[in-house]
Amino acid sequence: MSVLNVIIGLVGAGIGAALALFFYIQSLKRARSTVSELIQNAKKESDSIIREARLEAKDEAIRIKQRAEEKAHNKIREVRELEKKLAKREFYIERKMEVADKKSEELDKRENNLRKQQSFVSQKENEIQKIIEMQNERLERIAGMSRKEAQDILMENLMETARSGISKKVKEMRDKTMAEATREAKKIIVSAIQRSAADHTAETTVSVVNLPNDNMKGRIIGREGRNIRHFESLTGVEIIVDDTPEAVVLSGFDPVRREIARVALEKLVLDGRIHPSRIEEMIKKATVEVEESIMHAAEEAIDEVNLPPFRPELMKIIGKLRYRTSYGQNVLKHSVEVAWLSGLMAAELGLNGEIAKRAGLLHDIGKAIDRNVTGTHALIGMDIAKKFKENEIVINAIGSHHEEIEATHPISVIVAAADQISGSRRGARGDTLENYIQRLAKLEEIANNFEGVTKTYAIQAGREVRVIVENDVVSDVEADNLADEIATKIQTDLNYPGQIKVVVVREHRSISYAK
Repeated sequence: MSVLNVIIGLVGAGIGAALALFFYIQSLKRARSTVSELIQNAKKESDSIIREARLEAKDEAIRIKQRAEEKAHNKIREVRELEKKLAKREFYIERKMEVADKKSEELDKRENNLRKQQSFVSQKENEIQKIIEMQNERLERIAGMSRKEAQDILMENLMETARSGISKKVKEMRDKTMAEATREAKKIIVSAIQRSAADHTAETTVSVVNLPNDNMKGRIIGREGRNIRHFESLTGVEIIVDDTPEAVVLSGFDPVRREIARVALEKLVLDGRIHPSRIEEMIKKATVEVEESIMHAAEEAIDEVNLPPFRPELMKIIGKLRYRTSYGQNVLKHSVEVAWLSGLMAAELGLNGEIAKRAGLLHDIGKAIDRNVTGTHALIGMDIAKKFKENEIVINAIGSHHEEIEATHPISVIVAAADQISGSRRGARGDTLENYIQRLAKLEEIANNFEGVTKTYAIQAGREVRVIVENDVVSDVEADNLADEIATKIQTDLNYPGQIKVVVVREHRSISYAK
C-alpha cells in the first residue's frame, strides 16, 4: 500500500511538473510575442517622429531662407538709396564748386580793382600831402611860428575846451542824478519817518542814588568800611561817597551791573538795615528783578515792531541794550526806531519788511557785550547773529552798517541809512561843547590843507563847510574837483552824524579907481 502510494505520488508529481513546464512555455511564447509587438510599435513611432522632425526642419530651413532673402532685398534697397543720396551730394558739391570758382574769379577781379584804386589813392594822398606841406610852409611864413608851436597852442586850447566841457557835462549829469535820487530817497525816508511811531526822547542810565539824609552815607560805609567793601566786591560797582548832599554816585563800566547795584542800594536804603548778610540778600533780589526787567524790555521791543519771538538767550542780549546809551541816546529805543524805519523803507522798495525790521532791531546787538569782548560792536553783533543762526541778510546788515564789511544786499544799505537817520535827527543824541568845537576845528583844518584854499568856515552847526579859494590858482573845473576831494577827505578822517555839505566858492573881482 505504501509502495502504491509512492508510485501515485511520483506520477502526480510528474504530471504537475509537466503541466508547470507546459504553462511556462506558453507564458514564454506570449512574452516573446509581446516584446516583438513593442519593438514594432517603437520602430513605427520612431519613424513617424523622424518624418515629422524632417518636415519641421525643412519648414524652418524654408523660413530662414525667406528671412535671409528679405534682409538681402532690404540691404539692396538701402544700398541703392545711399547710392542715390551720394549721387545727389556729388551733384550739389559739383554745383557748389562751380559757384565757388565763379566767386573766386570775381574776388580776383575785385582784388585787382582794389589794388588799382589803392595805387590811385596813394598817388592822390602824396599829391595832397605835398599841397598840405606847401600850405603849412606858407602859413608858417605868414604866422611867424613853427608847426610844433602852432600844434602846441591848438592842443592846449582843445584840451582846455574839452576839460571844461567834460566837467560841465559831468556836473550836469551828477546834479541831475543826485536830484532824482534825492527826490526818491526823500519820499521813501519821509514816508518812513511819518509812519514811524518811535519816541523822540532819549533815556540815560541812572547812576545816582538819592538818600533820605546824609546820615545814611555812614551806614552805607559801615564800621571800618566793611559794608561798602562788601557791596562793591559783590556787584563790581564802585560807590562814590562825596560831598553831594543826600546822594551817592555809582560808577562802573558794565551798565547791567550798575543797574543791579542801583536797585539793591535803593532797597537797602529803603529797608534801613545795612549789613553784609542783608547786602547779599538785596543784591540777589535786585539781580532777579533786573533780569526780569531785561526780558520784559526785550519782549516790549519785539512786540513794538511786530516781530515773532526770538530765542531766550538772544532776547536777554536785546534787553541789555536798555541799559546802554550812545551819545546820550538809549540804544534799545534807537534799535526799535531803526527797525521801524528799515521795515517801512524796505516795504516802499518792495523788499522783505520783516527781515529789514529784524536786521534793524539787531544791528547794535554787539553793544550789549562789547565791553567784555575784543572788537567793534558791528563785528561782535555779526558773530552773535551767526551763533544764533540768523538769516544771512540780517548777518550782513549787522556787520556792514558801519561799512566794516561790504554790504551784499539792499536791506543792508537800508539798515545803515536808518541808523544814520535815527542817530542824526535833531535831539536824538547829546554832544559836549568841547567835542562840538573840536569837530568844527577839524573840519576847517581838513579844508585848509588843500592847495589854493584861502579861508574856511564851518557853519550850520558843522553841517556845512564854506571853502573860499584863490581865483588865480583854482579854475572853475578845479573847484568842482576840489569839492569832491574835500568831501572824501572829511568822510575818511572825521566821525560825524548825518552828512556835511562842502561848498567851494571861487570869486572874481574886477577893481578900478576913478581919479
